[in-house]
Amino acid sequence: MIIGICGGSGSGKTTLLKRLSKHFEHCQPSVFSMDNYYKPIHVQHIDQNGEVNFDLPSALNELQLVEDLSQLSKGEPVEVIEYHFNAPPDKHVLITIHPSDLVIVEGLFLFHYPGVRQLLDFSVFIDVDLEVQLDRRLYRDQETRGYSRESILYQWKNHVMPCYENYLLPYRKDAHFEFRNDAHADADFEKLVGLIEMQLQSQKVS
Repeated sequence: MIIGICGGSGSGKTTLLKRLSKHFEHCQPSVFSMDNYYKPIHVQHIDQNGEVNFDLPSALNELQLVEDLSQLSKGEPVEVIEYHFNAPPDKHVLITIHPSDLVIVEGLFLFHYPGVRQLLDFSVFIDVDLEVQLDRRLYRDQETRGYSRESILYQWKNHVMPCYENYLLPYRKDAHFEFRNDAHADADFEKLVGLIEMQLQSQKVS
């Protein structure tokens, strides 16, 4: 079973992935992050003001991503270079993702890439207030990435929001489950887990 998690920047995709992985640790789930497929910075799109735009579908190696996820879905391990922001190429680590009966995929363009969408058995769209998402991004990028507030706000307005509106929001209605990452998070997590367990059980029966 392949579960996909989609949501805007700062929506809590990684947190939900970790929470699901912990709950289903008895299944030894495979974790597949689309972030590991970002192309090198020198081939990324430059906007009209000379700033790199990482919030476009072309920012990731879509062909390799789909090929690897397909291979994993067939029960074959894949090797991928783990992405770390601002790390030099020689510091990236080659990791092996082993196949499992449960694969959890997370990424911005989960629904936008047809090859990924077709492999999903169950999909989750994370819904959270945009102001909360911005606050989380401001904290993360200032504390861990060394960005200035002005730079983060520029990216938010010119890159992040257009990405959300063009490549995420149109697919929201197609998700099997909408996860409200706010005061409803715990209740929604219980509902989500129940749905996943039912589907896992039905696949075992079939």
